[in-house]
Amino acid sequence: MAHHLVLWLLTIAMVSITVEGTMANVKRWCIRTPHPESCTQLMGQSPSPKSKANLHHMVVKAAMDRALQAQADNLKHSKSCTNKLERVAWSDCFELYKATIVHLNRTLRSPTRTELDTQTWLSASLTNLETCTNGFIDLDVQAQIPAKLAKNVSQLICNALAINKPPSSNGPKTRLNGRFLHDRFPGWVSVGDQRFLQAKTLASQANLKVAADGSGNYKTIREALRVASNQISGTQRFIIHVKAGVYNENVQITNSMKNLMFVGDGKGNTIITASRSVRGGSTTFSSATFAVSGDRFMARDMTFRNTAGPENHQAVALRVSSDFAAFYRCSIDGYQDTLHADTLRQFYRECDIYGTVDFIFGNAIAVFQNCNIFVRRPMSQQKNTITAQGRSDPNQNTGISIHNSRISAAPDLSPVQGSFATYLGRPWQKHARTIFLKCFLDDLINPAGWLEWSENFALSTLYYGEYRNTGPGSNTGKRVKWNGYHFITSPSEASKFSVGSFLDGGSWIPATGVPFTLDL
Repeated sequence: MAHHLVLWLLTIAMVSITVEGTMANVKRWCIRTPHPESCTQLMGQSPSPKSKANLHHMVVKAAMDRALQAQADNLKHSKSCTNKLERVAWSDCFELYKATIVHLNRTLRSPTRTELDTQTWLSASLTNLETCTNGFIDLDVQAQIPAKLAKNVSQLICNALAINKPPSSNGPKTRLNGRFLHDRFPGWVSVGDQRFLQAKTLASQANLKVAADGSGNYKTIREALRVASNQISGTQRFIIHVKAGVYNENVQITNSMKNLMFVGDGKGNTIITASRSVRGGSTTFSSATFAVSGDRFMARDMTFRNTAGPENHQAVALRVSSDFAAFYRCSIDGYQDTLHADTLRQFYRECDIYGTVDFIFGNAIAVFQNCNIFVRRPMSQQKNTITAQGRSDPNQNTGISIHNSRISAAPDLSPVQGSFATYLGRPWQKHARTIFLKCFLDDLINPAGWLEWSENFALSTLYYGEYRNTGPGSNTGKRVKWNGYHFITSPSEASKFSVGSFLDGGSWIPATGVPFTLDL
């Protein structure tokens, strides 16, 4: 009897030691994450991870499971609500959660994904959840449910971002690979796509032609897209030529429409225009005249416009949620929130961008090169802010980099620019990151350079930088004294935000045919 008692006590002791060891192992992993309580709760329901990769997979898988459940709850609430504005916001959420599920799924399953891919897709997943909640704020709809649904998923995504980030990473990683055509294109653009974008004429190569005057296959872009959606396949580039004309329509390129290219007849000649706005009953996200989610989208020689005007507040002309998107010689015209560089990897070359308040905004990895940025006349008492970057987590690899571009007053602001202050940007989110590199800044830029969002919010956690800018607005002598502001003098620090380093452009832009400069 005594012998059995001793064995029983020894067994209990061994189990206790094993449990304590397992819990210690769980705590060792979870203490490294921004939300250790969520991590510990998850680990308590699963076998202890044996490696960093194993832990990362477990966290992303849990985020996927919860996102799927949140999507089901999203649909249920969407169907049951009777408020028109609330339905608009829920509609956004359905689309945004769907995109998040796609990104999490390929994070789990893509056999060729890189560390950079993973961080990019996770960054987009987190931003989508925040955009869902922001839609209710835009329309002043009182609803606690979206934030509650997002919290369970977003904490896990934040943990996954922290786990995936290299321990020694202090900024964007340089990875210069891929082929270059005349040393002008980032490498993620295939040689074939480079030739498409540089070709003097693409009209003869177009799969479909749209012409408002009836001389093409279709009169509207939406008609052409209905047909194209059944013809796009594989990795072949599908080209739609939109002939000169004004197209009054809201256009959406969905996730399933990949490798699509729009070619116009020139800025100011081919114009896609509409006037949705927040004051008109849309969310910022759904106000876009032209919205694109399908990967590897390209556009050349076109104008995207929102004519809602400054009095209608947020009114997006172009929203881009496409990975490896490239825009060449395009014009993006609006007032407040003109260009929503929403998520994923984006490149803009020789584009004209017009606006007033926060008119280049979002949380993509976005590089603007050789662009013209025109600041318009805002409403009375408003201040102009060129950028409002939306990086909410320090481990997101996102930001806005503006290189070798020109910032000046549009014709309507120029005569009265002394009556309106203009700033390079303000921090929309806590870890906002924006850099101006070798740009010409005209005399409309306020000497302080940057504007607070709200009192001291984000001033020590943001990253704002200026490097070798020129022009009367580039004098940094009276710039803000925030901890997060950097007057960059080191070429190596500045090069972190080049096309090659920040956007990993050498691996994908050459394929698009858009000219580019890899380094500074």
